[in-house]
Amino acid sequence: MADAVKKGPKGKAADSPPAGKNVLLCLTGGIACYKSAALASRLVQAGVRVRVAMSAAAERFVTPLTFQALTGRQVYTSLWQAGEDFDSQHLSLTGSADLMIIAPATADIMAKMAAGIADDLVSTLALSAHGACPILIAPAMNTRMWLAPPTQDNLARLKGWGIQVIGPEAGRLACGADGPGRMSEPEDILAAATRILRAGRRAGKGKRG
Repeated sequence: MADAVKKGPKGKAADSPPAGKNVLLCLTGGIACYKSAALASRLVQAGVRVRVAMSAAAERFVTPLTFQALTGRQVYTSLWQAGEDFDSQHLSLTGSADLMIIAPATADIMAKMAAGIADDLVSTLALSAHGACPILIAPAMNTRMWLAPPTQDNLARLKGWGIQVIGPEAGRLACGADGPGRMSEPEDILAAATRILRAGRRAGKGKRG
C-alpha cells in the first residue's frame, strides 16, 4: 500500500527533478489552481517537459493560456481536441509521461478515480495512467468534504492501488473554514515529484517526449 508522500523542509525542495523527464500536470476545479501555475513554472525551470490537461471546472479558475505561456506547449482541455499527432490523447499523454500529477485534486476527481469513471479528459487520463506512469495527487477541498467517509474511503482505495498522495494541509480555507483541506504548497509538491522521478530513474525507467 502506498503511504502519503512525506514533505521536505517547509517551502524548500530537497533537490531538483531530473532534467528531461516528462510530467503530465492535470488540474481540476478549485481556487488552488493558481498554485498549479507556480508548480508548472518550477518544473519547467528544472528542465522538465510539462504537458498540462485541465477539466472544464479548472478553466473557471485559470485560463489554459496561462499554462501554455508557462510551458510553451499546447494545453489539453477536451477529449475531442486536436492534438500534436493522431494518437488517442488519453493514451499518448499518459504513455509518454514519467509522472502524472493531479493538483488540485478535488473530491470529485478522487471519487471518479476510485470508481474507475472516465467521463471527461482528466478522469480518462487518470484511468489510462494505471500501468503507464506513477500518479501523484494533491487533494484540495472543504474540510467537511475531506473528512467525509466517502472521501476517506476513496483515499484509502487510491493509496491501495499505489497512487501517491501529498497533503492536504490544515489552515484557513477559501470558504472561510479552518481545518485540513488546503492544497500543499508548490515547493512541497515539487519535492514529492522529484523523489518519485528520481526513484524511477534509479529503476532505469524513462520515456522520451
